[in-house]
Amino acid sequence: MWVQLRPMRSTPLSQTLNVFRSKRPLSASTNQWIGLQQWREAPLNHDRTWGPKGPEPPLTPATSPLNQHCNGFQRTPSSLSEWGTLVLSTSDPITKARLSHHAYTLWRENDLCLGVWEPPDRPARPPKPHLVSPKEVPDPKNSGLPLNAYMLHNLAHVELNAIDLAWDTIVRFSSFQEALGTGFFSDFAHVADDESRHYLWCSERLAELGFSYGDMPAHNLLWRECEKTSGCVAARLAVIPLVQEARGLDAGPRLVKKLVGFGDNRTSSIVAKIAEEEVQHVSVGVFWFVSVCAKMGCTPDVIFKDLLKEYNVELKGPFNHAARDEAGIPRDWYDESYTTKDRNGLSEVHERLACIISMEKQNSALGDYVH
Repeated sequence: MWVQLRPMRSTPLSQTLNVFRSKRPLSASTNQWIGLQQWREAPLNHDRTWGPKGPEPPLTPATSPLNQHCNGFQRTPSSLSEWGTLVLSTSDPITKARLSHHAYTLWRENDLCLGVWEPPDRPARPPKPHLVSPKEVPDPKNSGLPLNAYMLHNLAHVELNAIDLAWDTIVRFSSFQEALGTGFFSDFAHVADDESRHYLWCSERLAELGFSYGDMPAHNLLWRECEKTSGCVAARLAVIPLVQEARGLDAGPRLVKKLVGFGDNRTSSIVAKIAEEEVQHVSVGVFWFVSVCAKMGCTPDVIFKDLLKEYNVELKGPFNHAARDEAGIPRDWYDESYTTKDRNGLSEVHERLACIISMEKQNSALGDYVH
């Protein structure tokens, strides 16, 4: 039986990638990349503030976010996908972040089913920042912000978008839970929770510097990429975690170095921690992209490159090979110069990918891990 994902596009590749050959859940094979399974099984992280020595829980627990903002919902959401819709429909960034953590906490405590829901066309946004094209975003000298606040504002914008990107993935593909399996949605709810924590760190530090999110224009590039891939789960995984989020792995060390040079070690520590945790989010994307490709009998590296070409997505260097290797992205997926080198000595990443593909082709029935 074929399960159609209602593609927005009609090209042959989109049609091919928007189907699954059965409703059997994709296997969530464990320990494919260092740290991934440990991340999945880690206790809930309540470190919503940045103390003198780093992340820590807030001194005063926040009141229930539902008491602050329900955005027209007539009742408390009863499923993960409905909570995701509420998050996407929430315009206030702080409330959006708190709702994300609340929803993931309920999910981890087994108080929610997955459910099926329809996401809004676009996530709700606050009046500021004003969204412009990437070319219209002011440079640091013309932004009105000092360099550290400028970089922090840009990062806060990325993290806010990342919250919505993760929830949109959960809600938009919630009707295909039989094919994707519970583990897919559990992983992306975890990602949304991490991103909400990152946003709160950035927002808190901006306030310490005398600024706030919205003090300068920002671009809407990330959400445009999300919209382009709304009809194809394979494209969503290729474009968002493996391209857009992977760029954070490349940029993180450079931002840390600039902030240290600027003399702001506190902000540099926050950025370094966020970059460290983003490795696992990219790893999640690799895991599920390979799983989806295996389910369809496709070769991941070929499909990845074809998808980027079809969806007009550009790969930009310089690349942080060490972080990308740790996350599990094979170099010949994104670095054209690497494909001309001797392939006799395949890396551990390639061997792991070959392993999971082989297991999928043999229809290895490994159950979803418990969320």
